[in-house]
Amino acid sequence: MDLTMLAKALAIGLGSIAPGLAIGKIGAQAMAAIGRNPEAAGKILVPMLLASAFAEAIAIYALVIAFSI
Repeated sequence: MDLTMLAKALAIGLGSIAPGLAIGKIGAQAMAAIGRNPEAAGKILVPMLLASAFAEAIAIYALVIAFSI
């Protein structure tokens, strides 16, 4: 078995666990906040999307590293 393929799989697999959990937590907390105060949905949506984008960037970095190995 080629260790390069194993390294690629581990890089993308382990590198996407934390961003996946973070995006789930961000979405859940945003929906809870909108549920408590529906009028603030516009103020909550933009920071939620920005935080999700920053969390997703970590997974994209892991993907880039996996392809560069």
